[in-house]
Amino acid sequence: MFMTTLRILSWNVNGLRAAHKKGFLEWFLAERPDILCLQETKAAPDQLPPELKEVEGYRAYFVAPAERKGYSGVASYTNIEPAEVKNGFGPKRFDREGRTQVLDFGDFRLFNVYFPNGKASAERLRYKMAFYDAFLKHVDKLKAKGESIVICGDVNTAHKEVDLARAKENEKVSGFLPEERAWLDKLIARGFVDTFRMFNREAGQYTWWDLKTRARERNVGWRIDYFFVSEKFEENVKAAYILPEVEGSDHCPIGLDVAVP
Repeated sequence: MFMTTLRILSWNVNGLRAAHKKGFLEWFLAERPDILCLQETKAAPDQLPPELKEVEGYRAYFVAPAERKGYSGVASYTNIEPAEVKNGFGPKRFDREGRTQVLDFGDFRLFNVYFPNGKASAERLRYKMAFYDAFLKHVDKLKAKGESIVICGDVNTAHKEVDLARAKENEKVSGFLPEERAWLDKLIARGFVDTFRMFNREAGQYTWWDLKTRARERNVGWRIDYFFVSEKFEENVKAAYILPEVEGSDHCPIGLDVAVP
């Protein structure tokens, strides 16, 4: 069977309008991925200029935060028409923040997710953990039905000590708490694969850096952006990578190449 390779990129842009001013569109048109998933767009479609809503050769799908302007939001651009696009994954408590978009491409179902950050308060940490558990329950059901699943986005947690520059200093900080890391253990135990670690086991590979401390210049960062695939789809993965040279946000893009019929 002839297979074609799709290139999927994911990027927390920390404000799509802000990233646009820093050359986002030029980068996008130079890269030309088959699918581009964005998180933390911080904008409703009617707040975006036409050139971001209508990119030649792509269909664009936006999820705006329903209740709070300038917060959260995800978007997907694709040159392949999906069979179905859904905003959210079910529970209103989580979908009202505009964090999830699901695109069905037939050969796989793609989840573009901006997972919650738990640093603001104990309440937000509880919300994050509840989101985690509800999301895993949802994708677990789909996987049990035999679906091939790709999950991408800002997970807001570094999994192992190798995934951040200063592990010991951050053991009690949300983003590296034992319960957050344990959820990633559970996700993997349930049959989801951290695709980047299929190809690269080295330290110093990060996707987020604190802007205030100019941490990027020293590569004092965290790997909190991921592509996970269900085990059934693992053999389709041809490459997974980080693009740390791409600026315009406090995160950098990550990529996944997959073979499909």
